[in-house]
Amino acid sequence: MCRRTRRTVAFVIADRSQQSFRRLGAKVPITYRRCHSYSDFWNAHQALPKENHCAVGKESGELSHMERWYCILRQRQARYVRKTLSFSKSDAYHHMVTNWFIIDHNLAMYSLP
Repeated sequence: MCRRTRRTVAFVIADRSQQSFRRLGAKVPITYRRCHSYSDFWNAHQALPKENHCAVGKESGELSHMERWYCILRQRQARYVRKTLSFSKSDAYHHMVTNWFIIDHNLAMYSLP
């Protein structure tokens, strides 16, 4: 997610493995790869370049916009809540609906001043 515009630039639906992180990194546009980034202390993030990456805790406030994004996603997409009837049985459909939600959210961010 771009910190300035709050638009999602890449996403991957997967587990929290090193391989999933590499897949996500490959989807990030080149122009965003050299920007400063913040993350939690997850081991997979150790692969990021030290010159533009900083691992911080939640108390720092640097990850608050991402925590807010996860709350919005869970509130507006019932399929991300654990005990729900609307959970996608197909991974392809789950990915498609998530992609549609992100596109809609990014378009809404363009309309803000």
